[in-house]
Amino acid sequence: MMNIQDLANSIGGKLVGNNEFFSIDGFTGKFTFLNDAHTGDIVIRHWINDKGVEIAFNKNIACLITQTPKDGAIEMAEKLNFPLIITDKIQLANAYALSHTVDKFSPNSTNVVITGTNGKSTTSHLIYHILNNSGCHVLTNTDSESEFNTLIDPMVSKLISDEVTQNGELDYLVIEVSEVQGWLGNLMKNHAALMSEAVRPKVGVITNIAMDHIGLVNSIDEVYGEIKAVPEAIGDGITILNYDDELVRSLEAQNPFYTSMSKLEMDNAVYFDENAIYYGDNAILTIDELPFNGNHFIQNILSAIGACISLGIDMDDIVAGVKSYKALKRRFAKLNDEPLIYDDFAHNPDGIKATIAETIKLLPEGQKLYVVCAIRGSRGVEINQLNVEALVESMDDRIELVLSSSNDVVNTLNFVEEDEREVFFNTLNENSIDFIHYDNLQDCLKDTYKKVDKKDIILLIGAQGMDPAESLLRDIL
Repeated sequence: MMNIQDLANSIGGKLVGNNEFFSIDGFTGKFTFLNDAHTGDIVIRHWINDKGVEIAFNKNIACLITQTPKDGAIEMAEKLNFPLIITDKIQLANAYALSHTVDKFSPNSTNVVITGTNGKSTTSHLIYHILNNSGCHVLTNTDSESEFNTLIDPMVSKLISDEVTQNGELDYLVIEVSEVQGWLGNLMKNHAALMSEAVRPKVGVITNIAMDHIGLVNSIDEVYGEIKAVPEAIGDGITILNYDDELVRSLEAQNPFYTSMSKLEMDNAVYFDENAIYYGDNAILTIDELPFNGNHFIQNILSAIGACISLGIDMDDIVAGVKSYKALKRRFAKLNDEPLIYDDFAHNPDGIKATIAETIKLLPEGQKLYVVCAIRGSRGVEINQLNVEALVESMDDRIELVLSSSNDVVNTLNFVEEDEREVFFNTLNENSIDFIHYDNLQDCLKDTYKKVDKKDIILLIGAQGMDPAESLLRDIL
């Protein structure tokens, strides 16, 4: 039985109010959110005020854990004699919750973690699909908007306990881990290693190391610093490494397994060569059998296959899973045939360059590629500078560039600031690249669609500002 003081000590927390769990029956073992909490659950929140403490008291939950008590929260906890744990690092609480949840609700599952700058979601979802398709009970935290891959809140712990409670024991956990994470502009150091260690994986995947999350990290060395501890967290499990990424290849793993877009003369590898995927000397899938065949997507497929081989999954099940896979929303999703419209969550420099390069391969001779890019709102000048430089690097005379600030579809957290817009405009003008800019995404999509030839291609890229494009296009088409 967990002791509340031991819990507080484990997460570097200070206990105020009651020094025992509040509910009569103690702690249920479930970590969750305040809205979803029931008697005996523990709630973890970045901040809590006096009203939140009162709600927790009335719900009879076991205790509250927070990093930021405000507006009389401590006084209310003392007044109600309610246990409130205050920690300096909320990620420690969420890592503890995840570790505890795996122990309690999924002690016999085989666990996989996936991290890296690009390709995490597709790789995670593909591993999930292969395992699920083979008849196993699998849970993944991957969602189309990559919102559940952090230690910002107890979401992954809640997903696991809910799934096991409702549907029984899990065979596999496939957990996507953000390579860099922060809160209110502050880096949560060792996030990826903390989360990986909490899951205790048999297999870990590291897709690549590139720049994203500007402000939290400001150099590739800092990104590398966040990821390099992950192999240590995986320990004697198997670590799937992208051999083509020099930084990933340099990581020290006890049991590496490599993937590559060219032939590798080693047993612990899966690679793509001459229009087929090989394991050893055996071609296991031809390019025509793959659900998508852009280079960066094939790299994701290789990572998923490498993970499943390392899990001991039968090769026939792996092949069947890859063949039957349907892509996540906004992962090079085809939205229309004439003209071809592709939608991709390319939101950082590597993603932008790779997606444009793959799309232009599909362009018929004499036709145009319309790259419609949503500027990243409220993410700072630096990431937008890198993104526009990636666009400049990708341009050729077949591409027409269209920008959107998407004011009509984003909330205040994703609003494009003037300096973010200006860095796009200035960089493009300095490089003599023509572009059209729209304040609103609906006008942008409507006007672009009107001008294209049916053999042209429209590529939609960007993060939150492009998320609603598919639904808007339904009306336009």
